[in-house]
Amino acid sequence: MQGVGFRYAAKALAAGFEISGTIRNLPDGRVELIAEGTHEELDAFRTAIRNEGLAGFIRDEQVTWADAQNEFRGFEISR
Repeated sequence: MQGVGFRYAAKALAAGFEISGTIRNLPDGRVELIAEGTHEELDAFRTAIRNEGLAGFIRDEQVTWADAQNEFRGFEISR
């Protein structure tokens, strides 16, 4: 998925939601997105990512729900 601006689109979209987290490219070409927020906000954010026109670039999505750790401030792109 790298090279299509997914990380930058996700960061821009995150500004419209009450979430925090990080997104980064992995060495094997996948993208990892970790976000914290309410279940409703996170679901809406996932939907917005797909509606942004990037759904065609998502081959597989693995979602894991866990209690927030409050380790993020804002939503950032990690290197």
